[in-house]
Amino acid sequence: MFKAKTEIIERLAGKYPKRIEELEKIFDGKTNIYIDFANVRPWSNKLGWHVDPKRLKQFLDSFDNIGKVNFYYGTLEKDRVSEQFAKEIRGYKYELVTKPVKIMSLSIDVSSIPSDSPDIIKNFVRGPLLKKFKVETIEYLNNELLELNKQGIKYIEDMKCNFDVEIGRDMLIDYERNSVETFVLWSGDSDFADPVAQLLKDKKKVILFATARRVAKELNGLQKDGLVIFDIQKIRDFVCWKKELKN
Repeated sequence: MFKAKTEIIERLAGKYPKRIEELEKIFDGKTNIYIDFANVRPWSNKLGWHVDPKRLKQFLDSFDNIGKVNFYYGTLEKDRVSEQFAKEIRGYKYELVTKPVKIMSLSIDVSSIPSDSPDIIKNFVRGPLLKKFKVETIEYLNNELLELNKQGIKYIEDMKCNFDVEIGRDMLIDYERNSVETFVLWSGDSDFADPVAQLLKDKKKVILFATARRVAKELNGLQKDGLVIFDIQKIRDFVCWKKELKN
């Protein structure tokens, strides 16, 4: 059953009643939500608008069948902005699942290798694509890296924090221990194909909230087994930043 948590949501529900009816059918039975926010946040580049965690939680809280809403996101230790964001997520009453972001130092030092060697480039370009490069392309890229080396830049930092294992684990635990009937996953990552397939095999309802062309083929292929993919464009005004609301 739907009961708007804010005046804005109530007004939008009156404007888009079919969206609410559709979601009431989706959120039937005991429903848990799993949000892989590191996967969701980049969708804004494709969508042209941003998912606001605060407004999203208010919207989800308007459906009384929804129980736990897990929010998965890495924290950059000793970073004020990152730590403040985690604090805000907890304040919105999400179940925050977090861990430190790993910072990896990757060498781009080409000063001691031949100009046509792919030894450094292969750490950044996947093998099948690298094999398509002409020698001239490899030499050009190595020359660009050498220019950075001359400026004293011989390493770059890359951040990594993956929650695929935690999300898959939590979904299966909730199935076994908490009698959840409907599993709503906010992600399009192929790594979730196995736990989703298992839940569908066990006759559970699984809904993927995603955006067009951001769903891995492994997940798309599970639609034949009952996976439902819901395009979040349908709920833009309910969950976007307030300044991005349509007039």
